Order: sequence, then C-alpha cells, then structure tokens
Amino acid sequence: MNVLLIGGGGREHAIAWKLSQSPRLSELFTAPGNAGTARFGVNLPLRVPGSAADDDQVEAFLDEAVARARECRADVVFVAPDDPLAWGLVDRLNDAGIAAFGATKEAAEIEASKGFAKALMGRYGIPSAAGRSFDSVERARRHLEEAEPPFVVKADGLAAGKGVTVAPTREKALAALFSIMADRTFGRSGERVVIEEFMPGRELSVHAFSDGQTFAMMPFTRDHKRVFDDDQGPNTGGMGVVAPVPEVDKRLAAMIEGDIVSATLEALATEGRVFKGVLYPGVMLTEQGPRVFECNARLGDPEAQALMPLLQTDLLDVIEAVIYGRLSQLTLEWSQKAVVAVVMASGGYPGSYTTGAPISGLETLDEGVLAFFAGVAQDGDALRTSGGRVLTVVATADSAAEARAIAYDNVARVTFEGAHFRTDIGAPN
Repeated sequence: MNVLLIGGGGREHAIAWKLSQSPRLSELFTAPGNAGTARFGVNLPLRVPGSAADDDQVEAFLDEAVARARECRADVVFVAPDDPLAWGLVDRLNDAGIAAFGATKEAAEIEASKGFAKALMGRYGIPSAAGRSFDSVERARRHLEEAEPPFVVKADGLAAGKGVTVAPTREKALAALFSIMADRTFGRSGERVVIEEFMPGRELSVHAFSDGQTFAMMPFTRDHKRVFDDDQGPNTGGMGVVAPVPEVDKRLAAMIEGDIVSATLEALATEGRVFKGVLYPGVMLTEQGPRVFECNARLGDPEAQALMPLLQTDLLDVIEAVIYGRLSQLTLEWSQKAVVAVVMASGGYPGSYTTGAPISGLETLDEGVLAFFAGVAQDGDALRTSGGRVLTVVATADSAAEARAIAYDNVARVTFEGAHFRTDIGAPN
C-alpha cells in the first residue's frame, strides 16, 4: 500500500516510524514532512497555512493536498494535524474517491471550536469544566468582573496548544481576554472566547480509535504542558509524556471510558457528526471525579511519540479498520512497558526563539532509545533546529523510574544552542 501522511512535526515522525514497520507498506510519502520522516520515505512539498488562514488559503491547501495524494497514488491518506482536519481535508479526499484516516470537518469541530465542545458536553451531561462562550469582548469583560477567580481563558479556535491561559487573578484573565479578542493574538481563532472555572487536579491524556460504530482505547498518558518544571510558566504544545499513569486503576479507567469517551462519541453521532479517527479528550482528575477540560480530534503531540512505541499491532491494520468500520474485528495489542518522552525545545519557546543551531549527539543515543524530530531541518550532512519544539527523546523500560533515568541520560547527550527541557517528566507525584 502507498500511504500519504499529512503533517510535519514530531507526531508525524512517530507515525512514519510506526508505519515503516508494516510489511504491507509499499511506499510512504509525507507532506510536508521533516528530516525525520524523510528517513522512512519521501517528503512532498505542501504549503500548510497557519490557523489564521483565510478561506482562499484554505482552499488552495485542500486542492494541493488532494493533488499530492493523486501524484503519489496513495491508497490511504493519514491526516494527522488539527488544522487540516478542521478545514475538511478528510471530506475533500473522500469526495475525490481517496480513502482518508481522520475526522470529518463536522466531527472535528469538537476540537476546532471550544464553544461547540462546551455546549455539546453540557447538552449530554458529559462531565466537564463549567464555563461560558462569548463573541463580545465587552460581555466577556463584564463576566470576569462579576465572577470570582481563578479562571481559565481560552481562544475558541485552534491555537497550536497556546491559546489557553490559567489566570489566578482577574487582572491576568482580563489581560488574556484582551490579547485574544482585541489584539487578535491568535487571529480568527480568537473571534470568540471561552471562560471556564479553574479545576484543580492532575491532567490525563485519553486517546481512543473510533470507526464510527465502536472504539478501542489506547494507554492513558500524562502530558506536561507548562514550559518549566513543577508546572510553572506558560502553556506549550507539550513538554513531555509519561505512561502508564499510576492513579488510573480499573475503576477510574472504566468511568472515563463510559462517561467521557463513549458518551462523547454517542453525542456526536446523535447530532449527525459520526466520528472516525482518534478522539483525544484532555481530562482533569478532580476530587469530584474525571472532568473534560478540552477535546481533540487527533493524536496528541507529544503523546503520539509515547504511544507509537507501545503499539504492537500493525498501524496500517488499525487505519484500515477505522476507515472501513472493522475495528470490532481487530484486537489491538499494546506493550506493558513504561515510556518517558522528553521534549527538547529552543530557548525562549513558547515565546520568541531563534533557529538554525546545529544539533549534535544524536548518534550517541543508546540502542532502543528513539529521537523523534519536530523542528529539525536537514542541512547537507548536518541537522539544525527549525522550530520551537525541536525533538523528543523517548525511552521504554520495565518501570517508569527506569525509563525516566534512561531518557534523561540520553537527553544529556544531545546538544544545540539554547536547548531547554523540563527535568521532571515522569517524576514521582
């Protein structure tokens, strides 16, 4: 089979690595890809506009992506990132007679609009943070003036994981509001804002494959979103992942599976938005039980970089089962090992940062330790930084403590100017 993978980050490098292990794979193409995906196939040019793209830019992207699929005679296209899903790339590919893995535009609105997700969960009693949506900066301001902090202020649309501000004070919440809605820091994604209660607790990343009729859970993981140790500093796209998560016993897992995953998929189906692909609710473990704080329509990044090494079933088999509604006929197998994935970022991320620094030390990594590239560019024989999150070092072992020790031992061998990483990924509670 020829496969076209859409995307160019660490998640896509991990997916490409896993797909390359399938005996059924003929050729793998990635658009636009990166220096990591190029090691497993051919990178194709594709202009992917940002989340603030206008309608003409989106149409041009959709047309170009379909053209790339035809050029490489793709039997299936794996649409990995959030923006192309929200723009309806799966719909466009299906209309062109090309099989595609991922949520349709209507189903992907669960991620593309936090206001839609909030309303959906409210209608169907899915446990989530209390909150309200606003399309007026003045009404949102009045709400903040009348309610009691702390708040969580979110741009309604997609913002690469950076459109969320946890505001302990009213002043910080107002600053976030004006940044989103008045200054348009996130472009059109900030035309509306969602203001939620702050939920104390510990985060949990929940992933499930869905074929529109049934679903299959993946191992629970924990992402570390804040840029600094001890969950300090601004939110990022994710600074590291650990699995398994010790607090999740069988009872809690069953509660999350039934009250959140199954309930969300059923709610979407009831409203005519049948979900096929990967559903990824972000869950807060609170004193009142598990509650959703966000819901995504694709594999998490960096979570995918921890999940792909644990998946023992052929990923191509999973993709086909999801597309053609045969997931109930496939038994997914997962390694029981622990995994720790540590993101190495450019200094200054998620704010301004420089790129172009040479990367060294990757050749010294231990056998079995993986390095998935995100912001990495090939420059002749050299590798250079080309983004905020540069790469992720991933280690698996029999215990989280052992995986953590291996991961950080290998992180210390990789160097580039301004390299920053958290030192507490997978640390005991």
